[in-house]
Amino acid sequence: MSSIMKCIGHSSAEEQLRRRADAIRLQLTQGVSKPFKKIIDLSSGDIHSVGMKPFTFVRQVLAGCLWPNLLASDTLPDDARRRAKKLLENCDGGSIGAYAESSGLAYVQRTVAKFISARDGWPSNPAHIFIASGSIRAITAVLKLLAQGGGVSQTGVLIPVPFPYTLPRVLESVGSVPLSYSLREEAGWRIEMEELQRALLSSKGHCLPRAIYISNPGNPTGHVQSRESIQEVIQFVAQENLFLLVDEVYQDTVFEVGCEFVSYKKVLAEMGPPYSHTVQLASVHSLSNGIMGECGLRAGYMELVNVDESVMLFAEALLCGDISTPITGQIALNVMADPPKPGDPSHCLYKQEVEYRQNTLKRNMYRTAEFFNTLPGFHCARVQSGIFIYPRLTFSPEALTHAQGLGLEAGLWYCGRLLEEEGVCVGVSECVDEAVSHCQPGSSWHLRLCVLMPPDALEEVLYCVQAFHCRFLKEF
Repeated sequence: MSSIMKCIGHSSAEEQLRRRADAIRLQLTQGVSKPFKKIIDLSSGDIHSVGMKPFTFVRQVLAGCLWPNLLASDTLPDDARRRAKKLLENCDGGSIGAYAESSGLAYVQRTVAKFISARDGWPSNPAHIFIASGSIRAITAVLKLLAQGGGVSQTGVLIPVPFPYTLPRVLESVGSVPLSYSLREEAGWRIEMEELQRALLSSKGHCLPRAIYISNPGNPTGHVQSRESIQEVIQFVAQENLFLLVDEVYQDTVFEVGCEFVSYKKVLAEMGPPYSHTVQLASVHSLSNGIMGECGLRAGYMELVNVDESVMLFAEALLCGDISTPITGQIALNVMADPPKPGDPSHCLYKQEVEYRQNTLKRNMYRTAEFFNTLPGFHCARVQSGIFIYPRLTFSPEALTHAQGLGLEAGLWYCGRLLEEEGVCVGVSECVDEAVSHCQPGSSWHLRLCVLMPPDALEEVLYCVQAFHCRFLKEF
């Protein structure tokens, strides 16, 4: 079985864990006795569910839009009222209950375009910005545009291993073939050109490669691509005539000293012709991921670069046929792209709240990496960004034999026990890096844990993991 098919199979292991977590959560509400009082879900990256508070300004602007009577009082700060009024002026009928264009509110598109222009130092056209109900919706729309053919002409998409757990399901839903390129843990998860060439060659005889998916900063690995690495990928894409699909949802979470997020669009523009005029690029960002963490509001954006205008119309049609982006999500997206500025009444508080999250993320990431590196059987590589940590667990032969006897994959068995005994739900995937899989197949697994939470909540989680792991080691 290929590594990519193994990973697709094991994404269903995560689904099994989540279904079981939901069942246990229901049992707790019904009074069923458990050795814990609540489920702590670290697998999804939902930071509000683990105790992080929403940004005050986001909620104030939402409140003003949802209940406009607030705009006539001084209950809300002046800048929140002004922002809410401006947003309502750009909604049909002055109400967020009205329909909006499938590509998003024009005002929000313009705000996002200004954000991108300020970030990259290169112009962004609002007409090339599409608002979607999350980054996955935007990625799905692009992949639908690219999906065509059957048999040897079926669209192939190069994707990294490891990858975001939802990605294989998206490819399956649009009828595209995944072509895996491995990111090696011992190489710092960097993208290697030889591996991209190998993945491309693997398509011969069963599909036609048309696109490559890149996650930068990496999800779930947390690596940050250098400018030089991005240039190499762009040159490869140009040479092979591939569409470049870049997931940049963790761009505001880089915390490692010496690391800097640089967008693919910025590097592409700086490379100049022919690359800047010919390489087709779609980049996505989201409210759900990163510092904002507004998972429930469901909004993100996609920018298309060097894509024909006729294709833009198809993209809009696809988004129109999809679930429309809630106006509440677009309001929060507007705040993300245009936060309070120095001199605004809300600026100081907003800045404090952002810095608290950034500092908490950095502290928690280092703390958790240090923790796992002290646990026997675990190894945790240094992470540069993102909200997930990705420790590797290598099982003893006795543990593997026991899991096989139960008919379970070792990683699913371990995480299932952690859930049942401590109420902690984490993501899991088999390690497919031969450089670190020194033992038999299936002996090494990665856990995926979101660590952007209040420090005291993190300590509670680490205590549970340590207690469970110590019991596990006594058995195996």
